[in-house]
Amino acid sequence: MATAVKTKAKAKKVAAPKAPRAKAAPRKKVAAPVAPAVEHKLRIRVKAYEHKILDLSVKQIMDTAARFDAVVVGPVPLPTEIKRWTVNRSTFVYKDAREQFEMRVHKRLIDIMNPSPKVIEALTNLNLPSGVTIDVKMI
Repeated sequence: MATAVKTKAKAKKVAAPKAPRAKAAPRKKVAAPVAPAVEHKLRIRVKAYEHKILDLSVKQIMDTAARFDAVVVGPVPLPTEIKRWTVNRSTFVYKDAREQFEMRVHKRLIDIMNPSPKVIEALTNLNLPSGVTIDVKMI
């Protein structure tokens, strides 16, 4: 009796020949959308102790600018500046008795893009309530 010996032949994986890689077509440069150039802008900072008067003043400034078709950015609320003081209630012995006071300054920022001379003139002739401080800067 003859014994048959089984042998396992390992099958080799044969890779298919690779096709030559085609070069990609050069990409066209796409120009970014061009925004209209801002020649200059009028930056207005408005400050007041009372926020209600401040908001009314800002609304008045924005209405005046809108009447002359100016592009307005804002109002942007800036951080409120808080000043605090602690004072002794009595003058001599009672050190533990104290009072605390604070004063808040509310601020807003308005930008007017490319203002015309009519807009600037209208803003200078604007009558705002007392207690409102305005800083105008041309940038």
